[in-house]
Amino acid sequence: MECNAAVLAEKENFLDYPIEENSIQSDTKKLQDAIEKAKGSFQNKTLALQRIQIMDALRKKLKQDDKDSRLILETIKHILLLSRTIIEYQQQARQKEEELIDIKRKRLLLKNREHKLQEMQTTMKKEKEKKESVNGVEIQEMHETLERARETTTILQNVLQGIIFGSTVNWAEYPSLKEIVLQLEKNVYFQ
Repeated sequence: MECNAAVLAEKENFLDYPIEENSIQSDTKKLQDAIEKAKGSFQNKTLALQRIQIMDALRKKLKQDDKDSRLILETIKHILLLSRTIIEYQQQARQKEEELIDIKRKRLLLKNREHKLQEMQTTMKKEKEKKESVNGVEIQEMHETLERARETTTILQNVLQGIIFGSTVNWAEYPSLKEIVLQLEKNVYFQ
């Protein structure tokens, strides 16, 4: 009776406090998580207990050394063989996965190197084109300079020939003048 009175009094006091909805939701979530955790723990303990019970029953049966126990022993040996095979295959699968990862890493490295090589080739090609264009401009300028020099030389040759012919000097008598006149008659463009 006193307990009921205390509980009722506590309920009345509890209802006097404002209840926050967020607090209730978070507390509910915590309690649900705790319940799920307890269920999982209970299931794991139940499974462990069942395994222990089965192993105990198998041990007792194997001690009987009859036809059923030999069949159970053969089945256990077969299970162990299959387990070893599974472990070996898992190890092989891990090795293959590691090899695959290594191959992917090498492919990525090669791809990066190929990209860098292409960038280098593009840069070298641009530099070569730039150099060729600069060389082309320089060669063009040299041709133009050579052409102007030839034109100037031709004009000078003609003027010098005109001076020699106009001076009424017999250039055929003087070997040095003869050589100069013959030299002046040569075309600059064919030299």
